[in-house]
Amino acid sequence: MLHEPAAAEEKDGASEWKAKLGIKLFWLYSVIYMGFVGIAVFAPDKMKTPVLAGTNLAIIYGMGLIIFAILLGLVYNHVCTKKENEMNNAKEAK
Repeated sequence: MLHEPAAAEEKDGASEWKAKLGIKLFWLYSVIYMGFVGIAVFAPDKMKTPVLAGTNLAIIYGMGLIIFAILLGLVYNHVCTKKENEMNNAKEAK
């Protein structure tokens, strides 16, 4: 028994735009991550510095990176969905 796709497949007109946005967000995250690595390599003693409620910089920065990555993913999803909807509405209006 053959199964059909759950949803009709069509060309994604926003794929190029989404790829460019993804690359920009990747570089933004990379720059912030390079700051973390730079501190760890060139000033490792700074990582021991208590920053928030006695928790050291390494933990705060590392958790911040994880939270930032999740936020970037949510922003990417929201912005791309909005762009897809705009493009689909424009295509339907024609």
